[in-house]
Amino acid sequence: MNRVTIRWSRFWPRIYRLLALLDPVIEWTWRRVGLGNVVRAVFPGRRTGQPRPVFVGVLRVGDQVYLGHPDVHCAWTLNMDAAGGGELELRDGRRRQFAAELLPPGSERDAVIRATFRQHPFPGGLMYWLARRHVRAVGRFYRLTPRPVRAPS
Repeated sequence: MNRVTIRWSRFWPRIYRLLALLDPVIEWTWRRVGLGNVVRAVFPGRRTGQPRPVFVGVLRVGDQVYLGHPDVHCAWTLNMDAAGGGELELRDGRRRQFAAELLPPGSERDAVIRATFRQHPFPGGLMYWLARRHVRAVGRFYRLTPRPVRAPS
């Protein structure tokens, strides 16, 4: 890893810890006025199976929907990888189940990374753009496909 990548790898966990502290403020704002492309994603914990909610930005390229993280694995990507998907909660309370597929390097992934610069609310898009080399090298991006909701048994 080069020096720039090491710096960004130290930066992202810190910024996401700060955002976790701000979750009550983020949720209040998100529920009342929205925050751009932000939704709440819920993944079952890979060890406990307990629901683990996290605010994420949904990306759209054409008719397809994506989620991404600018760094290597984090808790929610590990949980989503283990579960194979999760649930998106929209601001109005509607929920959508999805399956997730990790994007390999290539043109689809590159288009999703470029979308982060435009679609994430400030300062997220700017931070992704500033870290674009790092994001292209190690970021994790997923294509989401709707999963039918299971009826309770």
